[in-house]
Amino acid sequence: MEGQLRWSEGLGPKRGTVPPKYWKLGALTPAHLVLEKHHSSMNTSDAPRGVVRDDHSKDEWMVSKILERRFIPAYLTSVAWEGFNFVGHEIKIVESTDLFGATVWPSALVLCYFLEKHAKQLGLEDKRIIEIGSGTGLVSVVASLLGAQVIATDLEDLIGNLQYNVIRNTKLKCKHVPQVKELTWGCSLEEKFPKSSSHFDYILAADVVYNHPYLNELLETFDHLCQEKTIILWAMKFRKENTLLQNTFFHNFQKEFDMEVIHDLPSLGIKLYKARRRCTFK
Repeated sequence: MEGQLRWSEGLGPKRGTVPPKYWKLGALTPAHLVLEKHHSSMNTSDAPRGVVRDDHSKDEWMVSKILERRFIPAYLTSVAWEGFNFVGHEIKIVESTDLFGATVWPSALVLCYFLEKHAKQLGLEDKRIIEIGSGTGLVSVVASLLGAQVIATDLEDLIGNLQYNVIRNTKLKCKHVPQVKELTWGCSLEEKFPKSSSHFDYILAADVVYNHPYLNELLETFDHLCQEKTIILWAMKFRKENTLLQNTFFHNFQKEFDMEVIHDLPSLGIKLYKARRRCTFK
């Protein structure tokens, strides 16, 4: 476990939301490396059945269930891809070796697992959803397969790969055809998503808060897209070196939104939050 925790502390964010000059290569550990390390340190046959005895066992059991959704291609191909099993489908995600925003990070797997397990409770079918910082598009693909009306967004440099993954994994499989749109946090928000016509039931985000200079723009984007009844589902990887930055963002975020932890996975250092706009009384 100790080795696993040290490894997981290196998990990196989706870098597609910031320019390359802000990437710190030493801090990056994509999902496939984390999965291999975690599986090597845990015997999933020991996972509890029935009643979970304590929080530690519950965490280990849930993490093993999340991580086993990934599968590796049985043979080499000319295009590098990773496979994931969600909603009864094999999802093939093409990643990029030169753009870290085009890499699947563990927070995305946590959010996908939650959406699949709680789809009926959340009433995802026909719901209007936007994902910010979509990266490879895995979360948007899963939400689409669950019957939601989805818009996947990210920076212009990532749109090509994002659109490829979304189309490839949803064509003729979804109730609603998902959309892919360019979105730079804090830029032209009213032009691209007018408040009068952009009504979202859910905003999805995975690993969007980390050491980058656009946290104010991220908060502005949340604020613009989130209306009174919109629910934010946000998976976040905590990093010790970013404690002050994270705390500052949380402080500012909570001025506008009420939030609660709905899943805590200490062995991955990831928490899943649910947030809504604060009620204001005049």
